[in-house]
Amino acid sequence: MPSIRLTAVRAGSLVDVTIDVHVAEPLEYAEAGRVTALAYREFVEPGESAWEEYLDHIADVAGRADRSVILVASVDGRVVGSATLELGGRVDDDDPPLAPDEAHVRMLGVHPDSRGRGVARALMDTCFAQARAASRTRLTLNTTERMKEAKAMYEAMGFRRLPDRVFPDGFVLLTYEIAVPPEAGDDALASTDRR
Repeated sequence: MPSIRLTAVRAGSLVDVTIDVHVAEPLEYAEAGRVTALAYREFVEPGESAWEEYLDHIADVAGRADRSVILVASVDGRVVGSATLELGGRVDDDDPPLAPDEAHVRMLGVHPDSRGRGVARALMDTCFAQARAASRTRLTLNTTERMKEAKAMYEAMGFRRLPDRVFPDGFVLLTYEIAVPPEAGDDALASTDRR
């Protein structure tokens, strides 16, 4: 898989921001995991041991790098976000296998201090580019009701809801999908609001 780099410039703020998104290098795994777990920490309520365990899972980027593509976003050389893209193998053994045309986004997170600057959208744009390069025609992802800003971004991007994934303990993952646009269609994606 070729490494795809995307540099997005967010204009209109006091300072223009250049966001570099690329496939993570092994030396970036620990920081990418730390930043992503920090991004998810706000969703953990006191006493939720399953979410605490999930934070450890999120932080273990090295543990999933052999089965997925780890993307990092950096600003001025500092990792400010990451996403995991499944193109063939799954991060978790109990997840259903991917369809041949499917790429799946996991664990997208942006450092709280870097939100609202287009980082999540730059990561998603790179997920589309990676999926396209791997000849995938649709992108899927899961989120939860707690992640209202993420839901709003996905819906603004044109993702459509699929049936929820409900676990035996009642936990619900909202499922979304979107067609991977051909390369010429990227301009339409880039013109939407960046979050």
